[in-house]
Amino acid sequence: MIFRSWQAVVWSGLWLLLVAVALATRPLLPIDETRYLAVAWEMWRDGEFLVPHLNGQPYSHKPPLFFWLIGLGWAAFGLNEWWPRLVAPLFGLGSLFLTAALARALWPGARAVALAAPLILVGGGFWTVFTTLTMFDMILAFCTLVGLLGVVRAWRTGHWTGFALVALGIGLGGLAKGPAILPHLLPAALLAPLWGPALEGGESSPPGGWGRWYGGLAAALAAGVAVVLGWAVPAGIAGGEAYREAIFWGQSAGRMVESFAHGKPWWWFLAVLPPTVLPWLIWPQMWRAARGLGRGLADGGIRFALCWFLPSFLAFSLISGKQIHYMLPVFPALALTMAWLLAGGAGEVAGRRLDQVPPGLFAVVLGAAGAATLWLAGPLDLPQVAATMEPGWALLALGAGVAVAVTPVTATMGRLAALSALSAATVTALHLVVRPMLAEAYDLAPLAVRLGEWERQGFAIAQYGKYHGQFHFAGRLAKPISVVGLTDDDMPDWLARFPAGKVVSYYGVYPEGARPEYVQPFRRGYVIVWDRSVALSDPGVLSRDGVSKNAP
Repeated sequence: MIFRSWQAVVWSGLWLLLVAVALATRPLLPIDETRYLAVAWEMWRDGEFLVPHLNGQPYSHKPPLFFWLIGLGWAAFGLNEWWPRLVAPLFGLGSLFLTAALARALWPGARAVALAAPLILVGGGFWTVFTTLTMFDMILAFCTLVGLLGVVRAWRTGHWTGFALVALGIGLGGLAKGPAILPHLLPAALLAPLWGPALEGGESSPPGGWGRWYGGLAAALAAGVAVVLGWAVPAGIAGGEAYREAIFWGQSAGRMVESFAHGKPWWWFLAVLPPTVLPWLIWPQMWRAARGLGRGLADGGIRFALCWFLPSFLAFSLISGKQIHYMLPVFPALALTMAWLLAGGAGEVAGRRLDQVPPGLFAVVLGAAGAATLWLAGPLDLPQVAATMEPGWALLALGAGVAVAVTPVTATMGRLAALSALSAATVTALHLVVRPMLAEAYDLAPLAVRLGEWERQGFAIAQYGKYHGQFHFAGRLAKPISVVGLTDDDMPDWLARFPAGKVVSYYGVYPEGARPEYVQPFRRGYVIVWDRSVALSDPGVLSRDGVSKNAP
């Protein structure tokens, strides 16, 4: 059994290590992680599970699945921070096992591919970091794998359960991140004529013929869309016209035309993708294996991976809004391709004694740079809070790099395990190095707790500039935070309406001579709380150093 192999123990153990280290060393990071927990908190607090809200307003940027799952955990375990931070990583662990299952479906006679692919996936630096983050893309990757596993099973068997998995992947993926599931899942299914007849042990056409194939896909798409509409239609009615417009248009077709955020040129993914596959990018054995990719084009499994990766990559490259984690659901396709090449799918790839040296030296260089962080702070223009880091932990990455470089491991599977462990050790070292800095300059929980205390004492709370929900969950706030400073008259109006209040503002430099209620370092500057009386007597203090109203 694949799932009872020592390789499965290794990739599960590395996942457990990474998640445990992240939970122990990293606070909820503003603005994304704190925002998503704020939405989940408001949903839980108000018992409003149909329309997500942020700061009292309908939140249209993401569908509700992630927030529902957080709420289910709170119902089971009580209100806490650790469960929301486990939800996305658990989908990451599931994605490793689904990748192995997909490999078995594509190459039934190549057990080594199913054993190697999850190791490659968890060992990639990008996946290693993002598997610990409280974000939506790991859930989307899981849903993509569910749907694609259904595609291959439907081709192999023609049974309705395969198409049911496709529908499930589309439905859950749509509830996780909207239409983003479609470019990750549908192209491979639609391009079945390119890969299906070439599959190992496959037939020249799907069971029941091509009409039944595309009819089954259409039915699966309709069923998946129906799952999403089962939430979106009543939510659109309940949320009002603006919310309805946003969830049916603004977060799908509108973003494809001209994104309102994260706009980047079409070639951006081409530029940033190579570093995300470290250390495999600098592993000589992988490069020798890659020579067989041309011959691999005759293999149905490789064609399937390309029909999955290339259309998705092209589609997201053409969309103006780009973030590197949008590509997370296609990384299993890369892992499957590399695993097949290393397993000898295009011919035997022998390891050489010095193959481990480049990845090992890369970790040594990273470890040495981390250990020298305090000396490099000036030349690198690091924020003053970088002085709180503990660079000694970088020696963990350095030592792991030396161990990998000098330890003779001849078996390919052993080398994969060693390099995956090296990635985990490097990311662990990174977390330990920056832990004090994150606690000092990125953990807004202490301020959020103070704001919650003030709210319960009857003070109104306002923020100068846009508010992204960074205080609501940690402070267990019961009311919206007023946003001021965006127009000329909102501040005087707030001062007139609330006789007792506190105002949060952000600064790049500390305003000398001021008497704030609360000061905390934040990123390269400070977050400061003023009493209403100060804002009334000196309104200019809220923006004295010219900090953007949109901070953070």
